[in-house]
Amino acid sequence: MRRTTTPPTADSRSLIPMDAAEPFTDVHRIVVLRAGGLGDLLFTVPALHALHESYPQASIEILGAPVAALLEGRLPFPVTTRRLPPVAGVTAPPDRPTDVSDFVATITQQPIDLAVQLHGGGRFSNPFLLSLGARHTVGCATDDADALERTLPYRFYQHEVARDLEVVGLAGALTMMREPRLAPLDEDLARADQALGITAEGHSPLVVLHPGATDPRRRWPVGNFAQLASALAREGAQVAVIGDRSEQELAEAVVREAEARGGSAGRSPVVSLAGRLGLGGLTGLLARADLVVANDSGPRHLADALGTATCSVYWCGNVITAGPQTRLRHRIRIAWVTSCPVCGVDVTQVGWTAQRCPHDPSFVASVGVDAVLEDARSLLGSGVAH
Repeated sequence: MRRTTTPPTADSRSLIPMDAAEPFTDVHRIVVLRAGGLGDLLFTVPALHALHESYPQASIEILGAPVAALLEGRLPFPVTTRRLPPVAGVTAPPDRPTDVSDFVATITQQPIDLAVQLHGGGRFSNPFLLSLGARHTVGCATDDADALERTLPYRFYQHEVARDLEVVGLAGALTMMREPRLAPLDEDLARADQALGITAEGHSPLVVLHPGATDPRRRWPVGNFAQLASALAREGAQVAVIGDRSEQELAEAVVREAEARGGSAGRSPVVSLAGRLGLGGLTGLLARADLVVANDSGPRHLADALGTATCSVYWCGNVITAGPQTRLRHRIRIAWVTSCPVCGVDVTQVGWTAQRCPHDPSFVASVGVDAVLEDARSLLGSGVAH
């Protein structure tokens, strides 16, 4: 792999090809900044592998949301996590005054050799990262963001995994891994087995549905999930609908409508486990599943990382940034919506600075149930499911 002979200086806003960066020397402590949701966290996993493989003696600490603790013990190398305080534009609204001095004082008691910014375009995250006083910094930057020592220009339409790999490539960190991978803990599987005990149906295939998504525009309609659940249950699958506590009503609506369609008339009922599983139990359940059907959501990405087959419904723009990258275990159906169905505004202009209309219609409602059912049958019958 070609490398440059002279690393860039801190004041040059250097733009370095991923395959050309020199590794830094004497790196013993690495801090990675990535807040956000479950999917955001999982997209960093290949980049974390690259950092570990290239700096095997260095400790890796992730600064993020509480969900970051999921990675502890589930990767083949040690990482630690630290919950971020409210940071304006990172974990708090951009216009909210925040004081991070105590946090910075605590985390910098030991020197940081390399700080990696994987949290967006850097308008708010780069100043915070620079306040940690690391010897070396790498990350993305929009045109109006502070430059780091080695900087990648931020463009929204890039796959999150590829962007994170390109960022750590600025530090000379390379890996062959291109998809997130996690291993469930024994206690994860035990929690899932306990939750499934009330509905166990012998050797019936387990299909998990997640009808939720943080952005309501990414949600396939409840009726579509219910129709799919009913059909799979009639064909002998055990169907479990999942979600967090905020999605309990959504999951129960899927179950009610599936039952009204006769979903429980088959050999396996359709049940809701929404709000009953912690993150560990969810991990175990998705690892146990033969198939997960979901929107573009955190549980979908977690199932993917666990090696479980998935059928997904995506808005076209999110396929670019967050779609599954392989097709042996994964199928996607895409809605090609480019304007708001209510007001007609262009919805392809996304990101922090893009204007967003106030409407929340489903952008993926046009994806047909028969198409997703065809994908589900294909994966369940192909032998690639668990």
